[in-house]
Amino acid sequence: MTLRTLIDAPALAELTRRNDVFVVDCRSDLADPAAAGRAYAQGHIPGAVYADLNRDLSDLTKTGLGRHPLPDAKQFSAVLARWGWTPQLRVVAYDSANGALAAARLWWMLRLVGVGEAAVLDGGWPAWQAAGFPVETTTSSRELTQVAVEFDQAHIIYTDALLAMRQNILLLDARAAPRFRGEVETIDPVAGHVPGARNRPFSDNLGADGRFKPAAQLHAEFAALLGTQAAENVVHMCGSGVTACHNLLAMEHAGLHGSRIYAPSWSGWISDPQRPVATGAV
Repeated sequence: MTLRTLIDAPALAELTRRNDVFVVDCRSDLADPAAAGRAYAQGHIPGAVYADLNRDLSDLTKTGLGRHPLPDAKQFSAVLARWGWTPQLRVVAYDSANGALAAARLWWMLRLVGVGEAAVLDGGWPAWQAAGFPVETTTSSRELTQVAVEFDQAHIIYTDALLAMRQNILLLDARAAPRFRGEVETIDPVAGHVPGARNRPFSDNLGADGRFKPAAQLHAEFAALLGTQAAENVVHMCGSGVTACHNLLAMEHAGLHGSRIYAPSWSGWISDPQRPVATGAV
């Protein structure tokens, strides 16, 4: 089995029985950042280590780069080493938000540092529980390893680059439609969206069962959005660069390869009050 985008719960259960996978619990709660750590302690997939969105997958000391700035490669290397990851290990990430908080974020970061095999558990923690697979309550730990990775900067877009390329790309915003239109804003201080962006709520990637839609359906939906634009010219954003990864994952699963992430996203864009803001539907 090759891990590229998604894996279902039965397939992951088989890999865990064979001790043939490195599992990371990426559950996150934006309203209560400590809640996910408590949930991990109460039960997780056997062998899974815990990834804290704020501490492990972000560097909150950076300013002007959104609410969840990417950590430097050296910091992420230290996280991987603390987890006990080694380059030959393939990885499965999961959360309880259908991949959006923050399993797809870790999946994207692993792709950026060249991890050959990584996937997100389709349906996440709820799918694992519903299938009745084993649950562990002890904290998983591995021996500290030596890790040195580098990010592929060509696949990370920051604001200067976005400004330079805005006329030649399709910017897709993964936030819910009311936030995109500026009708409501529950997290960031300014409502609206980047002028020229189009809205693709990440929830549109999911079926009624909370799992990703079939690849062919996702391909058709994204192809309708892209029109004549190549997948390589798509840049994803959201509120802070986390749920945007869900749309990138969906495109990759659909066979539309090479799109990128505007890492600072909306919260980074509005850090400069001089940048324009649009409201309403596109």
